[in-house]
Amino acid sequence: MLIPTRRRTWGLRGRTPTTRYNYQHGRISALAALSVSARRKQVGLYVRFQQDNFTAVHVANFLRALLQHLRGPVILLWDRGRIHKGSAVGELRGAYPRLQVEWFPAYAPELNPVEQVWNDFRGHDANRLFRDKRHIRQTLHADTRRVRRSATKLRSFLTSSDLPEPLAW
Repeated sequence: MLIPTRRRTWGLRGRTPTTRYNYQHGRISALAALSVSARRKQVGLYVRFQQDNFTAVHVANFLRALLQHLRGPVILLWDRGRIHKGSAVGELRGAYPRLQVEWFPAYAPELNPVEQVWNDFRGHDANRLFRDKRHIRQTLHADTRRVRRSATKLRSFLTSSDLPEPLAW
C-alpha cells in the first residue's frame, strides 16, 4: 500500500522519528507460491503482482504457469480464500491430475509459509515512503530478487511456519 508500514526504528535521543505521507489507498495485489523440490531440497519463490484484485481466473493462470515450471506431482497447500475456489480453478484442477490440493484449517496463517514472505517484504520496506503504485511494484520486484538469491532465507520461510517438519522441509 502507499501508506507505509510502521516499525520501531532508531532515532536521535529525544527526537521521535516521523514519516510523513499522503493518505492514499493505492495498492498492488500479490500472489505467491513457495515450491520445495522433493529430491534436491531446493526452495523456489514464484510471485505475480497486478494493479487490480485477483480473481479465480488470475489464480488459475498463475497455477498454469507454475505447473509449466514444476515437474512431477505437485501438492498445493492452500488457505481457504474465495479466489482459490472459483470455477476456473476447479477446471484447472480437473485438467491437471498431478495437482493435488490440501487445505489449511479455516484460519491458520501461522501454517502458511507464504505469510512469512509477506512479513519479510513488509519488514524490509517498513518506514519507506512510496511515491506511487509504480514505486511499490519496483520495490516488490526488488524484494523478490533479494529473497530468491538467498536459499537460507527461502528455507527460513518454511521452518518458521508451524508446518510439521516433513512438510516444512
